[in-house]
Amino acid sequence: MQKLDLEGIVLDVISSAQRIREGQLTSVTLVQACLKSIKATNPTLRAFGDVYVDHALNQAQLLDAEAREGRFRGPLHGVPFGIKDLFHTAGLRTTRGSLTALDYVPTQDAPIIQRLKAAGGIVLGKTATTEFGWTGASTSRVFGDGRTPWNTSLTSGGSSSGSAIATAAFMVPAALGSDGGGSVRIPSSFCGTFALKGSLGRIPTWPWSATETLSHAGPITRTVRDSALLFDVLSGPDALDHQALPAPTESYLARCDQPLSPLRVAYCPTLFETPVHPEVAAGVDAAVDILARQLPLEVERLALDWRDPLTTFETLWVAGRGIAYGKTLGGRLGELDPGFATLIEKARQYDLADYLAASQQRAMFANQVHALFESYDLLLLPTLPILPFPAHLTGPEEGYEAAGSGTPWARWTPFTYPFNLSGNPAASLPYA
Repeated sequence: MQKLDLEGIVLDVISSAQRIREGQLTSVTLVQACLKSIKATNPTLRAFGDVYVDHALNQAQLLDAEAREGRFRGPLHGVPFGIKDLFHTAGLRTTRGSLTALDYVPTQDAPIIQRLKAAGGIVLGKTATTEFGWTGASTSRVFGDGRTPWNTSLTSGGSSSGSAIATAAFMVPAALGSDGGGSVRIPSSFCGTFALKGSLGRIPTWPWSATETLSHAGPITRTVRDSALLFDVLSGPDALDHQALPAPTESYLARCDQPLSPLRVAYCPTLFETPVHPEVAAGVDAAVDILARQLPLEVERLALDWRDPLTTFETLWVAGRGIAYGKTLGGRLGELDPGFATLIEKARQYDLADYLAASQQRAMFANQVHALFESYDLLLLPTLPILPFPAHLTGPEEGYEAAGSGTPWARWTPFTYPFNLSGNPAASLPYA
């Protein structure tokens, strides 16, 4: 994979912002380099939809002028970002990956966009998502099928497919994504980026979602430090999100520079007796061994007896999204991704009693997860049990069949959606 390189600089967020602040790099030069990378690689990888060339360059010129005067808006001053095309961006089209929303232009920025801009970030373009973020695959009739930069015949994973691709392929220093069942972690696993789904409410989300108890927003980066900086910028309460948590009491980035205290770690090579591909299993074993040797970790190998909460997740996901979208799109099923149309059809089989029962089951599963952390500080496990599959497919060709399901993708993502149910922070860490 060819890396975007500017005078020997690997363009992560922190180093780019620092060089702009020190006068060693201009925002215009950085934006132009990103645009060059997008032009060269996007036709194959399918990371971006709309790219705002003139808007981004004009904004970069303005920020450069401010920098020359010694004025900086914040820690992201002059740095361009990709934005998942689910986030509302005032005056800029937000298709949500759907043929039914190609002309939708919001009038208000989502809180995460407001904060990015206030810190000096530049919206370079909108990155690909599956239709309304419904699946963990990367097929799209709006953007084309997303492909991992490491092997362009294979899927990037989704639903934040474009954000992971763009970050991994050095089209941008970092990008924003969202995660309702694994949607920043799945593509980060397949693309080799870092993604942290914070605690539910850590970064405010808006507009309201029918699956608000599962939905998170967050960055996809190439370094942990970049992610920490972006959580510093993006976290905190907002009146638009009633689930938003109080502002952090300390800087996540500053914590990266502090010594690590000894940690108790539970290592589970699998959950729910799910078979794990031998290459994945060997890679994760090796990574855990490296961590145990280089960090103050006390690692204990566990086999948890948790029951797979797939039915609970499927009820909340299908009933919530299917009923909500069915009200507005029920007469346009032919325009939808066939899998999303199936989800809407399947939602009709659920009633209020089913939904309330699933809500109770969610709480009980969350209790189990939270109880684990009374004895351990961290839980380590594979992000996914599989390797990437062909980009044009919606799932592996064998072993995870789910014909007629409203969430076929959840069959091959059993290590991601459980922690949307529990609300715990969960990260995908690349291993090479």
